[in-house]
Amino acid sequence: MSQDVIGILSDSHGDLAAFEAAYELLRAKGAQRFIFLGGRYSDLDEWILDRRERSRGGREYSGADFIEDVAKWLAVTEQKPRPRSLSIPDGALKELEEDPLLVREHFLRTPERDSIQYRDPSIPRKVLDMVGDTLCCLAYDKNDLSRDDLVNAIIFIHGKESEPKLVQIGPRFFLTPGRLAGAAEQTCALLERVDKDLRFSAFRLDGKTVLEPQTLAVDRRTKLSVK
Repeated sequence: MSQDVIGILSDSHGDLAAFEAAYELLRAKGAQRFIFLGGRYSDLDEWILDRRERSRGGREYSGADFIEDVAKWLAVTEQKPRPRSLSIPDGALKELEEDPLLVREHFLRTPERDSIQYRDPSIPRKVLDMVGDTLCCLAYDKNDLSRDDLVNAIIFIHGKESEPKLVQIGPRFFLTPGRLAGAAEQTCALLERVDKDLRFSAFRLDGKTVLEPQTLAVDRRTKLSVK
């Protein structure tokens, strides 16, 4: 039985401790790839820097550290193709455990409307990718979805909601993990592919399930076309 497990985080708004707790919880539940939907786009970068500092034991970042980081980054980008975040390559978990610098390679993320990244033409406001043979569209705010997005994708993963939800509208599914900051409960979510089935579930940061696993009855007979 083949299984892909994707961790989903959103709306951290500077709470790096919650970001860390969600990441570790989702990893413990088997997540190998991650989606960060925004709610402060730069939180991923700041969390990576904090993680690197802790891996050095808190000592000051040196020139030797910089050279080592650049060498590792080049090794990742030049010696092998960048993996798609929703496609699980062999050895992904081992890579994550070995070096915090490589953790970013296992994330897809989207910017929120009030971030400078949202206005940067080189950064996509929405991301399309596949889970198995199902096309997914990722966006921080579902109001940014266009008609073409709705025509072509089957699963929409978004942030900007106070609690985890799975909503089906016709053949399409809208998933949100809830918030890591600014809500009654701090939550995150998993999207799993087991054989041909997709399942969505959500958890508090203490590990309590707040949304039991729900199977998405994806209609693969639906014919989609680009307009």
